[in-house]
Amino acid sequence: QVQLLETGGGLVQAGGSLRLSCAASGFFFSSYAMGWFRQAPGKEREFVAYISSSSTIRYYGDSVKGRFTISRDNVQNTVYLQMNSLQPEDTAVYYCARHRGGSYYYEKSYAYWGQGTQVTVFS
Repeated sequence: QVQLLETGGGLVQAGGSLRLSCAASGFFFSSYAMGWFRQAPGKEREFVAYISSSSTIRYYGDSVKGRFTISRDNVQNTVYLQMNSLQPEDTAVYYCARHRGGSYYYEKSYAYWGQGTQVTVFS
């Protein structure tokens, strides 16, 4: 079955960096676009980044543009999120998801989700 496992979250000081990984299994990874979302306490889940199956197309949410980079390794079946210049407002649970079609921006366009990894940024 489809499984997505996020790792790499943690506690980091403002201005620092983290790299999240999402290991995929149970499907032909290189055929699917992938996305990252995040959810802060008391807030709705928010789009962070999207990458097409061949990495030729990438989109970012406005709040992370220029600081975060999404990438993927279709041999290792893993998608990454490099997060630089982290700020306290980046504190959230981060989820990776498999795109199923439709706009990259909306949760409903993703069929499978990981369990999430917590990122906490302190000032």
